[in-house]
Amino acid sequence: MTLGQGKRVAFYAPMKSPHHPVPSGDREMARNLIAVIGAGGAQVDLVSELKIYDKQGDTLVQQDLRDRAQAEAAQLIREMPSADVWVTYHNYYKAPDLIGPTVASARGIPYVQIESTRAYSRLAGCWADFAQSAHDACDAADVIFYLTANDLITLERERHGRQALVHLPPFLPVETLPARSTLNGPMLAAGMMREGDKLASYRLIAEVLPHLAGDWQLHIAGDGPARGQVESLMAPFGERVVFLGQLTRDQMAEAYGQASLFFWPGVNEAFGMVYLEAQSHGLPVVAQDRPGLRDILSPAQYPSPDLGPQVLATKICRLLDDRDLRAKRGTDARTMIATTHLAPAATQRFWSTVTPYLEIST
Repeated sequence: MTLGQGKRVAFYAPMKSPHHPVPSGDREMARNLIAVIGAGGAQVDLVSELKIYDKQGDTLVQQDLRDRAQAEAAQLIREMPSADVWVTYHNYYKAPDLIGPTVASARGIPYVQIESTRAYSRLAGCWADFAQSAHDACDAADVIFYLTANDLITLERERHGRQALVHLPPFLPVETLPARSTLNGPMLAAGMMREGDKLASYRLIAEVLPHLAGDWQLHIAGDGPARGQVESLMAPFGERVVFLGQLTRDQMAEAYGQASLFFWPGVNEAFGMVYLEAQSHGLPVVAQDRPGLRDILSPAQYPSPDLGPQVLATKICRLLDDRDLRAKRGTDARTMIATTHLAPAATQRFWSTVTPYLEIST
């Protein structure tokens, strides 16, 4: 029997439902997890779309969310269809799982988390209660799947009892590699246009571009509330920078397939699906050496953030000037993706880990 076949999974993402209308990496990851868990023959039910998220650290908001979560949990205990396991995606101090531990315990089923973090620095201050709830939810988990080595540090330090901590490498929701890029087109960047770390990456791109030589061109895929600021940053480069807007999956594949390289600095990225997508098409990546990216970028020299824009520009110029180097880097990237970061590997890792817990609970 295929691992997972015939099983029923209760799935929940407290920060953002996979049905949310606004695109984001969090929504995409939740959708991808549902797909790979279900690929083993299981039925995956999104059992709640209650959003538990406090962006500002407001105690009144947190109490209201607690009250709503308590009512939701009570209803699920009464009415949720039978399930073999509960899976929660992305439990952390701004979006703790206030439902899963209660329901899983009442139903007597294993409780599993994917991409959870422990932030002890948040146990004081305006998120203290929510941070404690996120820790309590972590403690309740039989298994926590972590995506990057950086996440493992605090999870391992605060591991609860005999809890299993298992690496689930970030993955693409496909079984085979897409067509390889021609490597002959413009550079490509892709990221949501919003304040914070995304805008910081765009600012850094704008600082790098003046150092590039030759007849370069950059295409940018993405949109968002900070688009005006991004356009202002890129205005000095005129027609060399082209805005593609928000693209569909097929349109992004076309953009990857025509690009020469993928350039996204990755300021404070946890990991980033765009890196996996770009590398699956055989694009060499220019990014900074940051903790979250080390788990998903093929081996190469990525400059430290403190080295500044000039070093990134040097990396880009070398790749643009040497097609053979671009091809070699792209081949290395595709090999890594095919080996570790496609859906079948994720499905196998999930069910081979979870199945023994199902056998214990039955």
